[in-house]
Amino acid sequence: MGFSNLREFLQCLEREGELKRIPIQVSPELEITEITDRVVRAKGPALLFEKVEGSSIPVVTNLFGSEKRMALALGSRSLEQVSQRIKELLEVKMPRGLVARILHVLPKLKEISSFVPKLVKNAPCQEVVLDKADLGILPVLKCWPGDAGRFITLPLVITKDPETGSQNMGMYRMQVFDERTTGMHWHRHKGGALHMAKAAKRAEKMEVAVALGGSPATIYSATAPLPEGIDELAFAGFLQGKPVEVVKAKTLDLLVPAEAEIILEGHVDPNEPLRTEGPFGDHTGFYSPTEPYPVFHIETMTMRKEPIYPATIVGPPPKEDYFMGYATERIFLPLIQLLLPEVVDVHMPVEGVFHNLVFVAIRKQYPGHAYKVMHSLWGQGQMMFAKVIVVVDEDVDVRDPKEAWWVALNNMDPQRDVLITRGPADALDHSSPLPTFGSKMGIDGTRKWPEEGHSRPWPERIRMSEDVKRKVDELWKSLGL
Repeated sequence: MGFSNLREFLQCLEREGELKRIPIQVSPELEITEITDRVVRAKGPALLFEKVEGSSIPVVTNLFGSEKRMALALGSRSLEQVSQRIKELLEVKMPRGLVARILHVLPKLKEISSFVPKLVKNAPCQEVVLDKADLGILPVLKCWPGDAGRFITLPLVITKDPETGSQNMGMYRMQVFDERTTGMHWHRHKGGALHMAKAAKRAEKMEVAVALGGSPATIYSATAPLPEGIDELAFAGFLQGKPVEVVKAKTLDLLVPAEAEIILEGHVDPNEPLRTEGPFGDHTGFYSPTEPYPVFHIETMTMRKEPIYPATIVGPPPKEDYFMGYATERIFLPLIQLLLPEVVDVHMPVEGVFHNLVFVAIRKQYPGHAYKVMHSLWGQGQMMFAKVIVVVDEDVDVRDPKEAWWVALNNMDPQRDVLITRGPADALDHSSPLPTFGSKMGIDGTRKWPEEGHSRPWPERIRMSEDVKRKVDELWKSLGL
């Protein structure tokens, strides 16, 4: 069973030796980033900064900065256990054909909806109500020297589709402009931006609520690439094994996580001129440039009596976001395998910062199979942003990038095995010639068959025989090595 709120999670981390309290006063401008960066690189614990300059509110960082903490956040001891729950949810005898397969499994996915959020009347996130919002009381971080200012980096941004009434929750950074306005950095492919586009057609302002904190499963779910129609809060309930409690916002017709630390209530006006946002030291390891984005106007703030401000640090990898991305990789592998049963494993190494490099191991069944998998993945949700996809055979450990590259580079002939195509690009990809549109590369690193035009003999990989390995295992201690 998972955690109901951030405090329960912190208590667990402290028991597990995974939380370090920092009693010395530090600055939210650059200092917390430098401390956190060093701790992440040393594979250290979550950090609770108890005295932050300029605010009475403590800051917690690196909550998810290890595979162990990421699994604990989702109420498990390993991410493989979480993945297994998804597999069990999808384990049904599949009919043939893609459309039939999808239609057959939809009722199983709807089981997630049994964890529909639970509406409550009184909530910890509304213990204190500030009718006049003031972001100045929050210890918002400036992370890197070239940042345009302070940014809220772990917000759960809640919007509603003006046509269907369904809510969406995403995570989009927010540059603080003044005590009552921020930028809203949602890309055109994201749910919040799609809701704003619909509101613009109706010439309506759009209500927006931002939750800071909540259960760790809720925080993670805001980043999850869920299939259309699966509610993020319901998915969080599924992950933590119990429904997320929600409460109606004080001034908006939106439901917000009742166990959040802080809630910002306001609106975005689609007809208002966009405002320059950035630069910001992003997860790519480079500064994202200044660009125009919508403005979020905050009218009301609510919070717990003694709130904790959660933040994450992104920048040159590795950072905490890698472990959140790794959790997504493990958890959503069964969904990829639902559509592509030939996929054995998938891995996005830290150097690829999610969208730049994807290794895929497959059970190759026919000539050109690797290309079928590449095109299929580029057609799946956020996988459309993958810049380079490398496909190898099933016996390759793609979670070991050294092995994956070694095999792929030995197996590929550049002229024959490299595919260049075009498609949507991540908004943070500074190398694409046009914003959000660029080229992609697929590399077929599988063993080549005669039917693929390779008539030469294909060599076997060098492997020691199992009986010799067992014998040396038995001798090892006596060898004095």
